[in-house]
Amino acid sequence: MNRRKFLTKAGQLSAGTLLLGAGLNASAQSRRVVMLEGVRTKVVDIHAHCDILEVVPLLEGTSMAGANINRPLGPEWLAKMDERGIDVAAISTNRFWWYEAEPKLARQIVKLQDDKIAEWCNANAERCVHLSSPALQFPELAAEQLEYAVKELGAKGASVLGHARGEPISTEKYDLFWAKAEELDVPVFMHPDGSKNIIQPGAFDGPGGMGNIMGNPLETTLFLARLIFDGTLDRFPGLKVIGAHGGGYLPHYLGRFQVACDRNNAGCVNKKNPSEYYVRKYSLTRWCLTKKDFDIWLL
Repeated sequence: MNRRKFLTKAGQLSAGTLLLGAGLNASAQSRRVVMLEGVRTKVVDIHAHCDILEVVPLLEGTSMAGANINRPLGPEWLAKMDERGIDVAAISTNRFWWYEAEPKLARQIVKLQDDKIAEWCNANAERCVHLSSPALQFPELAAEQLEYAVKELGAKGASVLGHARGEPISTEKYDLFWAKAEELDVPVFMHPDGSKNIIQPGAFDGPGGMGNIMGNPLETTLFLARLIFDGTLDRFPGLKVIGAHGGGYLPHYLGRFQVACDRNNAGCVNKKNPSEYYVRKYSLTRWCLTKKDFDIWLL
């Protein structure tokens, strides 16, 4: 199938298939069925965010007490999945307010969130799988949390912010986490937070929701670019990273990224051209950055 024809057909999709191992429920008569070229297509939504309300008491008296926690898991999730034709949802928490927590509290928050999401996914094993969201501000702790979630709870990967307290997570300080993700052979899904680490306060104020439509892809672009230019992908050649929102602007400006490292003053440490680090898959809103090919349909 050529690209244009695929994208025409893909307009019907709400997500794609990541190697998550969850099966279809053939008996679900009320579920919307997604067909691609006449073939029943398994649809996986990796961009499915929730909040765990049970963490609220842990935040009392802290700077996180006012965190926006309002998306509980419940029966309506499955109904909406059926309505949209989603067979499997990879569920994660994504607002990353717990990056403000110190180690003891961060450990408690992430464990509670992971345990509760795993409990939901186990109860709905045919429809839901789990992405852990570790406390990346402490890379060693984050590596421990990811290992616990994958080995003990059956999580299929991780979800991270594009920075940790404004600090790039592509530097060697965070290698413990990246090494663990590579060792466990699980993908890391990066979700941004409106470029709060990049744009001066108030720059996106006003109509249009610019923090979302412009800030989010900008943060994703910077995150993916630093994984290349800081040499993270060279240090971890088996690492699999998924950038939300179409990979930001990087896929569209790849030519300029290619040229950058030809300049003597650019300071790139990557060993290959930027285009050699990613796998391009036809999709609507996701983009993959990896040095190891793996089958993934995304939206």
